[in-house]
Amino acid sequence: MRNEVFGTCPVCGHQLLATRLTCSCCHTEITGEFALSRFSYLNRDELQFVETFIRVQGNIKEMEKEFNISYPTVKKMLESIIQKMGFSSAQKEEPAADAEDILTQLQQGRISADEAIALLKK
Repeated sequence: MRNEVFGTCPVCGHQLLATRLTCSCCHTEITGEFALSRFSYLNRDELQFVETFIRVQGNIKEMEKEFNISYPTVKKMLESIIQKMGFSSAQKEEPAADAEDILTQLQQGRISADEAIALLKK
């Protein structure tokens, strides 16, 4: 069994750099400095989150069910991963939702009653 590649130094936390690649068939070796995939810098939990997000085709309701977390938590985790992968956030400061939008989200089950109350108090 091969070890999984990880992109963060276990000692200092900085990004690692690959310096040698080997072909498992002909044993050709290439040395140099090679960047790892953006996915290599995610920890196991973050990678599992991304894999699940892809599997459920970006359906946030399914993500809520899979991880037993709320809509805002899914969005927060997704935003964190987007930033960690080095992408700029398309999501800027969200404008305050009006009461009708909040009640619609509550009715659709996208947010809990407690979350609706907190949003209405903003």
